[in-house]
Amino acid sequence: MPDLHSIAKAALLEITSEATIGAPSGQVEEAGATTVTFLANMAGYPGWHWTVSIATLDDAEPSVLEVELMPGNGALLAPDWVPWSERLADYEAAQEALSTDSDDADSDDSDSEESDDEESDDEDDDDDDLGSDVLHGGDLDGVDIDEAVESDDDESDDDSDDDDPDEESELEDDDSDDEDDDLDDEGDDRTY
Repeated sequence: MPDLHSIAKAALLEITSEATIGAPSGQVEEAGATTVTFLANMAGYPGWHWTVSIATLDDAEPSVLEVELMPGNGALLAPDWVPWSERLADYEAAQEALSTDSDDADSDDSDSEESDDEESDDEDDDDDDLGSDVLHGGDLDGVDIDEAVESDDDESDDDSDDDDPDEESELEDDDSDDEDDDLDDEGDDRTY
């Protein structure tokens, strides 16, 4: 029977460099297949192993079935996946707890403040229900769209004042008079 370690290492070299393959770490024989493992020498993968499953039938040559990187005991693993709905519920609960804490602090402070300050706080809360870190629905990159539209309207009104047709015709008349004067002046300088 051929050497299974050399077959497994050849299969690994097709998908990774030799520097990432460590020493052989084990061999598990099952009915019709053998799994050969090697330590993984890769940064960020402590405790992981390269595993190669090889078909070992009595009447056929061994052939590679599968090559993969598997975690071993004590391997560094990602945390368990948590569905979005549960993460969102946790986030909303945390936000509610923060708002309750801030409401309690505001109520303690409001006892010592004047009523004018309370009215201005209420106005601020109406403007920004989501907090100061979140842009308003009408804002784009921190620019209030309503203000931008109003300023554009003001500029267009100013431009329309500048584009008065009577003024343009007066300017054209002034230009034509200047040209006539220039021609008259040139005519006077000529000698016949």
